[in-house]
Amino acid sequence: MKVILQQDVKALGKKGDLVEVSDGYARNFILPKKIGVEANNANINDLKLRKANEEKIAAENLAKAQEFKKTLEDKVIAVSIKAGEGGKVFGAVTGKEIAQAAKEQYGYDIDKKKIVLKDSIKNFGTYEVPLKLHPKVTATLRVQVSEK
Repeated sequence: MKVILQQDVKALGKKGDLVEVSDGYARNFILPKKIGVEANNANINDLKLRKANEEKIAAENLAKAQEFKKTLEDKVIAVSIKAGEGGKVFGAVTGKEIAQAAKEQYGYDIDKKKIVLKDSIKNFGTYEVPLKLHPKVTATLRVQVSEK
């Protein structure tokens, strides 16, 4: 019997997959627990429509990420940190501080987890920080670190 999975099943497949299982397994386990539905014409058409809709949404998210990348390219985010005598910095600039400065200066809501800092920023100057907007889109954010 062919079944369309409604949830991820470890041994069978992922949600939305069309799988072939034995009739007894389908009748006694998959269908009663609502893990899957029988693959008739109506359910297969629903699956095709759902997948088309998901692809459309994924394409829109990719376009939004590319658009946002273009707006970030010419922006410089200024972050100021405390320093002691001789220009020695107290602490470091984190992704949280960069995201907060972007929100204050330009009104951008950037998730701090998407800011990729390879090394912590512990000196003054201008840094190029990668920003993971989408699995296929990575923007470069320029951060100007100065003394308070």
